[in-house]
Amino acid sequence: MAFDGDKRAVIDGPFTETKEIVAGYWLWEVKDMDEAVAWVKRCPNPMPGPSEIEIRPFYEMEDFGEALTPAAAEIHDRVRDKLEQN
Repeated sequence: MAFDGDKRAVIDGPFTETKEIVAGYWLWEVKDMDEAVAWVKRCPNPMPGPSEIEIRPFYEMEDFGEALTPAAAEIHDRVRDKLEQN
């Protein structure tokens, strides 16, 4: 989403490389990308001049379905267990 004063425009990447971004983030639970866009259109401009807010989906393990191999699931479980110990 691009902001310029009170104007809002939906844009589709490519986006700035992560190393060039100074930003925070929000996590929203929405039913689809259209609802996320509707929320961002109501946001205030985050900067004094023209700026952008990038919208990215957040995936859960269940979203990967059959693409989640047993090896990948094992790695995920191992990392999760290690993080829970700290």
